[in-house]
Amino acid sequence: MHRVIMFWMKRVTCAGLILWAWNGPAAALADCHEGPWAEVGRLGYGTIAQLAYSPDGVRVAVAGSGGVTIWNTEMETVEQVLEGHTSYVTSVAWSPDGSQLASGGGYLDNTVRLWVADDGRLVLTLSGHTDNVWSVAWSPDGSQLASGSWDHTVRVWAADDGRLLRTLAGHAWVVSSVAWSPDGTQLASGSWDRTVQVSATDDGRLVHTLNGHTDYVTSVAWSPDGTQLASGSADRTVRVWAADDGRLMRMLTGHTDRVSSVAWSRPGRDGTQLASGSGDQTVRVWAVCDGRLVLTLTGHTDWVRSAAWSPDGTQLTSGSGYLDNAVRVWAADDGRLVRTLTGHPYQVLSVAWSPDGTQLASGSYDKTVRVWAADDGRLVRTLNGHTDSVWSVAWWPYGCYLASGGFDGVIRLWGPVPE
Repeated sequence: MHRVIMFWMKRVTCAGLILWAWNGPAAALADCHEGPWAEVGRLGYGTIAQLAYSPDGVRVAVAGSGGVTIWNTEMETVEQVLEGHTSYVTSVAWSPDGSQLASGGGYLDNTVRLWVADDGRLVLTLSGHTDNVWSVAWSPDGSQLASGSWDHTVRVWAADDGRLLRTLAGHAWVVSSVAWSPDGTQLASGSWDRTVQVSATDDGRLVHTLNGHTDYVTSVAWSPDGTQLASGSADRTVRVWAADDGRLMRMLTGHTDRVSSVAWSRPGRDGTQLASGSGDQTVRVWAVCDGRLVLTLTGHTDWVRSAAWSPDGTQLTSGSGYLDNAVRVWAADDGRLVRTLTGHPYQVLSVAWSPDGTQLASGSYDKTVRVWAADDGRLVRTLNGHTDSVWSVAWWPYGCYLASGGFDGVIRLWGPVPE
């Protein structure tokens, strides 16, 4: 099973995570919140593992059981089908200038491949991993590529000729994620061996091994300014580390089940808060400066599957599982439950705020996407079309279009019905 999680940004950073930008038709939010909506586009090619949008916002690369396909979203046509991997493709990432595409292959393939985006020509096959390539990430300047694998290694490659620059072999188990620091000088990797490692990208030197977690690391996130790292773990803790010397700055305890996700507050809040979602049915908000638990958002009666900050940072929303099936909105300053949005008959898998903060979208195991008014909780519309559970929803940042990713292997684009 591939879980698809979408954000309207530009590139893929870890397995199963879609970072997406759309160059679709512009529309003012105020002009299209009301009135009928319909499916306005679709992307799909087998079971989808990852997507990545080109830097110019015109093309999207889809990786999965069907290989790699490049779609032109303006023409709604397939531009290229990239053939060469001998197994399913687990990850895909565009070069910063949009001229090339990197892809990682799964079991029995174990390669990273570089393609010319315009004509689909295979430029390089990067061989060396001995197990699934789980994630690929370009350096900020596009000169290097990092890959993380089930073979316990991180490998860094030269993007111009495919040379293996270095192999980072410090982990003792699966490398679950790889991420470049915002300035490109360091790589952080999280692993099932319960550690986070930070390596220098210029020479591969191991800068820090961050020990302390007592179970596998589920997520790693750099602070917006790159000075700190946060990690969430199945050991039920969130840990915050200093990027310069690797010291443990804070251990945030309180969750009574595994921490499934961590997210820094938006840069406008100076990156001083962290939100964490857990299997204990809560969302917790922490002050990073002193480790203080600011809020515990309770009320869900099942595992909290997703959480998201409102655009202005004043509210948090969360969606939960089988025994609850609700979306809840909380005040970020005092943790007050603002409202509960009910209507999904099955678990809520994803939630997302509209860019102007006036609406919420939720995706569910019930195969629907629902859009709610944030001010009063009114159900605005129910979008039907997926033939399996909806794992992800994401708003276009400049208008009222919405994307949803389903386990039916299809990405659907929703918007106003043309007059």
